[in-house]
Amino acid sequence: MSAKRSSINRPPTPDVDRDRENQEPTLQEIINIKMIESGEKERLKELLRERLIECGWRDEMKSLCRKKGRNNVTVDDLVHVITPKGRASVPDPVKAELLQRIRSFLASTAT
Repeated sequence: MSAKRSSINRPPTPDVDRDRENQEPTLQEIINIKMIESGEKERLKELLRERLIECGWRDEMKSLCRKKGRNNVTVDDLVHVITPKGRASVPDPVKAELLQRIRSFLASTAT
């Protein structure tokens, strides 16, 4: 089994984007790199997991998957149906907490 995990619903990102070889990284890319290098991205992902479990979101998604998955469906089909519902149902306080943590991270790295 490969140590590298890839997304189910999209192909892996190519190592080199030929159209952007000589361009500077975007602000979003720079922030992403800083978050990965500092370990903040993993901490935020863990916080998100904890909050989604605490509020029952994870159990709701499991239940939806079980209902949709009773028929002979593929994982891709299930992801296609569940992803929009899952994203839309993340509680606002969870989103607000993550946004605040991201803002705090950006403020601390800007100084």
